[in-house]
Amino acid sequence: MSETILESDGLYHVYESKAEDGNVVALRGLHINMKAGEAIAVVGPSGSGKSTLMKCLGGLMKPSAGSVSLAGKNMTRLKGQELVELRQKTVSFIFQEGNLLPDLNARDNVAQPLRHQGVPSRKALAKADAMLERLGMGHRIRALPSMLSGGEQQRVALARAYVSNPKILLADEPTGNLDEENTKAIVDLLFEIKNENDTTLILVTHSRELAKKCDRIIKIRDGKLL
Repeated sequence: MSETILESDGLYHVYESKAEDGNVVALRGLHINMKAGEAIAVVGPSGSGKSTLMKCLGGLMKPSAGSVSLAGKNMTRLKGQELVELRQKTVSFIFQEGNLLPDLNARDNVAQPLRHQGVPSRKALAKADAMLERLGMGHRIRALPSMLSGGEQQRVALARAYVSNPKILLADEPTGNLDEENTKAIVDLLFEIKNENDTTLILVTHSRELAKKCDRIIKIRDGKLL
């Protein structure tokens, strides 16, 4: 039986608001247990709390209550540099928009997470080049994001997410802006590298086909698991 790699216990998150409607409760007591190497799809209507859940699970946001344990460590209690280091060693993200740094070319975008981990620049760039080659982007390594199509940008984002060999990849609608052909290509690559590295994949998606490729599906509505 695979070990638990990521676990949330009684996760609540409230967005405070001075608007007439008052505060928004985005997550309501979520308990989730994820095994190493598992692929999980998170589905639900817009505004159901999926993106908030991803941010809390990845340590980008501190929940209002409850805890998240990552690789056996209670991430909710960590602060500053400790939290940053645990995230860098364990988690990668890929978003719908790609979120590439506009002033850096493809290879520098992909090398960035390695540099943050203290990998020497030459080694980081060599790894970035190899990963871009792997994803069919070897001929575009010097292109800025503005020179790349949507599908190409998402391949670069995927290369950046996988280059540090993360234990967990959190993907929030990674194919949301892509056409059918590019969607299929990105999904195939996403799962191919995931299976090679035994990465745990958590995927927010509106696509039934994509959800079906995962080991299990978690449904969320109004911040609660269905």
